[in-house]
Amino acid sequence: MAPEIQDQRLPTTAAAGAAEAPPAVVGVRTTKPKKLTLIPLIFLIYFEVAGGPYGEEPAVQAAGPLLALIGFLVFPFIWSVPEAMITAELATAFPGNGGFVIWADRAFGPFAGSLMGTWKLLSGVINIASFPLLCMEYLKKLFPVVSSGLPRNLGLLSFTLVLSFLNFLGLTVVGYAAVVLGVVSLLPFILMSAIAIPQIRPHRWLSLGEKGVKKDWTLYFNTLFWNLNFWDNVSTLAGEVDRPQRTFPVGLFFAVIFTCVAYLIPLFAVTGSVSVGQSQWDTGFHAEAAEMIAGKWLKIWIEVGAVLSSVGLFEAQLSSCAFQILGMAELGMIPSFFGARSKWFNTPWVGILFSTAVCIAMSYMNFEDVVGSANLLYSLGMLLEFASFLWLRRKMPHIKRPYRVPLGLPWLAVMCLIPAGFLILIMVLATKVVYMTFLSTGQTIGLRTRIRLMSLLCCLVLQRIAPIPCQLGIRFNYWIYTAAWPTTTDYWAQSNFVGLKNLLEVCRPFQLAI
Repeated sequence: MAPEIQDQRLPTTAAAGAAEAPPAVVGVRTTKPKKLTLIPLIFLIYFEVAGGPYGEEPAVQAAGPLLALIGFLVFPFIWSVPEAMITAELATAFPGNGGFVIWADRAFGPFAGSLMGTWKLLSGVINIASFPLLCMEYLKKLFPVVSSGLPRNLGLLSFTLVLSFLNFLGLTVVGYAAVVLGVVSLLPFILMSAIAIPQIRPHRWLSLGEKGVKKDWTLYFNTLFWNLNFWDNVSTLAGEVDRPQRTFPVGLFFAVIFTCVAYLIPLFAVTGSVSVGQSQWDTGFHAEAAEMIAGKWLKIWIEVGAVLSSVGLFEAQLSSCAFQILGMAELGMIPSFFGARSKWFNTPWVGILFSTAVCIAMSYMNFEDVVGSANLLYSLGMLLEFASFLWLRRKMPHIKRPYRVPLGLPWLAVMCLIPAGFLILIMVLATKVVYMTFLSTGQTIGLRTRIRLMSLLCCLVLQRIAPIPCQLGIRFNYWIYTAAWPTTTDYWAQSNFVGLKNLLEVCRPFQLAI
C-alpha cells in the first residue's frame, strides 16, 4: 500500500507505538522555534489571496457591474470557502513546510508530490511576477515616465530585487510588515466607500454592461479566480507557525471574511456611484473613481496604497514559494541544496533566489497573460489537491485532524466537484500565449515528470487491455524511466505506479477515464 511505503520513508515526530499518533511532520525543523502567530498569519493569508480590491476592476470591464458583483458574492462560496476548509484540515493534520506537496505525497506517493510541487511552484513564481506589473500600472499614473521603455524595465527589476531582500530578513518581519501594509492599503477604500454613499444609485448595480459590447468570459473568470484563489499557499509555511493545529483554522476563518468584505464594499460603492464607459474599467480604475468621488487627494492615496499592497502580495507569496522549495528539498524531491537556510535569519535563501529569478524572467509578460498562466498551472495543482484530500479522508480516516471539514465523504466529493468544474473551465478558456508559457516551462523543468507520466499511462493502458500482474506493470514503468535516468530505484518506480493507481480509484466515482 502506498501509505505504508511513505511511512517508511518520511520522518515522524510522533511517539513510537502511539495509538492515535499524528502523521509524519515533514519539512519541520523541530529545533527552531515557531514564530508566526495568529494576527500576522491572518494578514499573510490575506496577502496570499487578495491584498485589497486592487485588480478586481477588469471583472466589470469583462461582463458589466451586475455580473461582477454576483461573481464576487457567489464565487467565495463555491471556491474560497471549500479551498480554505480543505487547507485548514490538511495543514493541521500535516503541519510541515511543503504544504500541498506533502498532502499529494502522502496520498499518492512521490510521483504525485513532484507533480504537485512543479505545478504549484511554477504557478506561484509566475503569479509573483504579476505584482511588479500591477505596481507599475499604478505608478505610471503618478509618474508617466515609467509607463514604457527602460524606466519601466528598471522599475520592475528594482521592485523585485529590493522586496526579495526584505523577504530574506525573515518570516516574522514579513508577517508584521503585512499587518501594517494591510491596514494602510485598505484605509483609502474605507474612506472612498463612505464618501460615495450619498452618490450611489442602486439601479447602476443591475447593469449588464453596455449594449453591443461582447462579454469577455476569459477575462471575467480569470479575474475572479486570480483575486480569490491561493488560499492553500500559506500551508507551505505551516512548519513556521506557532501551534498550527489551533492557529490555522482560526486564521483562515477570519481571512476569508476579511478578504470577501474588502472586495465587495468598494465594488458596490464604485459601481453604484460612478457612471463611466465599460472599457474604462481596466486595472487601476479604482484610483480614477476615487478622484471622481472625493478628489485628487484620494486618488493619490489609493495609488500609493496599491503600491504598498503589491509589496505585501509580493512578500507573502514569495515566502510561500521559498518555503515550498525548502519543503520539497527536505522531502528529497529536489536536491538538498535548495533547502539551505540562512545562518543569520533562518530563511530559505536558495528558494528565495530561485523564485526571484523566475519572477524577473516572467515580469515582462502582459499582465493578463501572467494571470492566465498562473491560473492554468494552479488549476492543475488544485485538481490533484482535491483528489489528495478525498483519498486521505478515505484511506487515513483515523489520523488526528485538529480541524475536520464537517461532512461525510460523499458530500465532500460534491463539495470538490463544483470547484473542479470551474478549474476545468479556466483551463479551457486559457489563451494561446498561456499554453505556450505552460509548454515552455514544462520543457525546462518538467522533463523527468513528463517521462514518468508517459510511462505510467502506458502501464495503465496495458492493464486495461489485458489484466497483467501489478509487478509486470511496475517493471515496464521502471524500464522506461531508467532508460532516461539510470540512477533511479525500484522504490520510485513502484511508488509512482501505485500512486497513480490510487488516483484513478479516487476519480472512479466521478466516472473519469484516463
